[in-house]
Amino acid sequence: MARTRISVTPRERSATPNGNTGRLKKVLEDEERTILRAIRILVGRFKQRDVFANPDAVKDYLRLQAQGLPHEVFAVMYLDAQHRLIEYERMFRGTLAQTSVYPREVVKRAMTTNAAAVVLHHNHPSGVCTPSRADEALTQALSTALALVDVRVLDHVITSDEGALSMVERG
Repeated sequence: MARTRISVTPRERSATPNGNTGRLKKVLEDEERTILRAIRILVGRFKQRDVFANPDAVKDYLRLQAQGLPHEVFAVMYLDAQHRLIEYERMFRGTLAQTSVYPREVVKRAMTTNAAAVVLHHNHPSGVCTPSRADEALTQALSTALALVDVRVLDHVITSDEGALSMVERG
């Protein structure tokens, strides 16, 4: 896991008694360690059982992966034939409102991990999880590309700090 640098904003500093940023910084660092530990526990559980035993757990896991990011990321959960997690990988980093995704790279990585299926994931820093037309077109393009190598796209989940949307559940 990459270590996240904790910084204190002026607003947070003013919210602390006497501007005591040391205590606030320690609390934020403790929270960050707790979040990273939760992610490690979830990864371990997903590697041991069918990832779709509980779709809400998948959405919660994916929300944790992109929580608080000020930019878009596109990631993929690579799954084995029993839909257990092989690997979660952030593949592309974008700007505030978009990310360039290259289907060829997703297919190459699916082949490298020997994945039988994938769950696509990206975040919307704006907080709105509604998929755009570009999101829908990307899902279709990736589904078509991955189908050529017998890798099934099980879902495309869009997350924000406020929630998560499964494109499969949405229909």
